Amino acid sequence: MKQICKALVFLWVFLLLMASAIEGRNGWGIGVIIGEPTGISLKIWNSRTTAIDAAAAWSFKDEGKLHLHMDYLFHNFKLFKARHGKLPLYFGIGGRIKFEDEIRVGVRLPVGICYILKDTPIDIFFEIVPLLDLVPETDFNFNASIGLRYFF
Repeated sequence: MKQICKALVFLWVFLLLMASAIEGRNGWGIGVIIGEPTGISLKIWNSRTTAIDAAAAWSFKDEGKLHLHMDYLFHNFKLFKARHGKLPLYFGIGGRIKFEDEIRVGVRLPVGICYILKDTPIDIFFEIVPLLDLVPETDFNFNASIGLRYFF
């Protein structure tokens, strides 16, 4: 099981580094995610409407454990209008690894809204994420978080 854990962490870091090499619309942003989980959030735009986000965070559910996730996101900028800035709805698919006594690996389906401030390299987001854990057993759950990121 330790070998699987090491391989999954390596894969997560590799994908994150690959994503950071992609030139994005707004570059890349780093900030905080608060809720379930709570930690560091990273987002990298790879087109006008798509991005990759990831987090290295702490899950407070059931004794608290390290939680890593990465998602591929699609943004709809036409659904909501903001007076100042942009307010896209986003949805996507991704994966997570949670380091408990037995490592949990699952699929994430994030849905959220992101406020991109005008003339300021900051975004604020809120998301709800249905989770389907596949390893070591099948389990369905939800995460919910708010966050803020600064873009470079």
